[in-house]
Amino acid sequence: MSGQPRRVRAAILGPGNIGTDLLVKLQRSGAIDVALMAGIYADSPGLEIARKLGVETSADGVQAVLGRDDVELVFDATGAQPHRQSAPLLADAGKRVVDLTPAAIGPYVVPGVNLGGHLDEPNVNLVSCGGQATIPIVHAIDRAAPASYAEVVATIASASAGPGTRQNIDEFTRTTASGVVKVGGAAAGKAIIVLNPADPPILMRDTVYATVADADEGELGSSVTAMVEEVQRYVPGFRLVFFDLDGDQVTVIVEVEGAGDFLPRYAGNLDIMTAAAVRVGEELASHLRRAVGARDS
Repeated sequence: MSGQPRRVRAAILGPGNIGTDLLVKLQRSGAIDVALMAGIYADSPGLEIARKLGVETSADGVQAVLGRDDVELVFDATGAQPHRQSAPLLADAGKRVVDLTPAAIGPYVVPGVNLGGHLDEPNVNLVSCGGQATIPIVHAIDRAAPASYAEVVATIASASAGPGTRQNIDEFTRTTASGVVKVGGAAAGKAIIVLNPADPPILMRDTVYATVADADEGELGSSVTAMVEEVQRYVPGFRLVFFDLDGDQVTVIVEVEGAGDFLPRYAGNLDIMTAAAVRVGEELASHLRRAVGARDS
């Protein structure tokens, strides 16, 4: 019998760009086995890619997942409204859920900031692409010098913003601003998302402005650098571009280049979501395996 730990079987809801990139990334996972990708259109290109990768597919949406007793973990890469409809069904079926939509039903989770405190939650939310890129920086600032206000401006290539992103833009903005406060730690926050139509497409670039008190520039810089290195553990293309402390005003700019797994490298906004989902999913899978081991011992 192999000594390798059991891989947790999972399903992906939503075979769009995000769901397909996530599937490609999870093919390399030693902790997760994607057993099913489900959508609502049988001719979806994402479902065809999944079939070519040897993954079972279905056009029955969430119903296909509910009927699988072997699926413990579900990644929802659909949209805010579909997730609000499917979340209670998945909860009743006892599925653990990683939500990549801005529905924000479960607690916000950002790897490197607060993942360890939410491993027992049935549904965790990844905030937004802007949130995954900027909330770690806000947190790094706030832990070094309490932030009374933080404003984040996420600029992404228009070419990387598909129909789902555009339809949910207001929810993305509200969810990101909320995450800046609830997870980042700022007393108040604001989020702005800019779609840049430049050709060739630009890389994702995010600017964080924060107001702090009694800040030590060395401590602040060290905290930000350490957080950038933490994010780079699962998003190698996450880079610090600029850091400045001027009185009580901190400015940090980061850039996100995608891994190029399925999506183009300029789509760092989408890549950081799928990379975060893999990181969260693998931690949840390990937690599930430990829980099973504890029950069996």
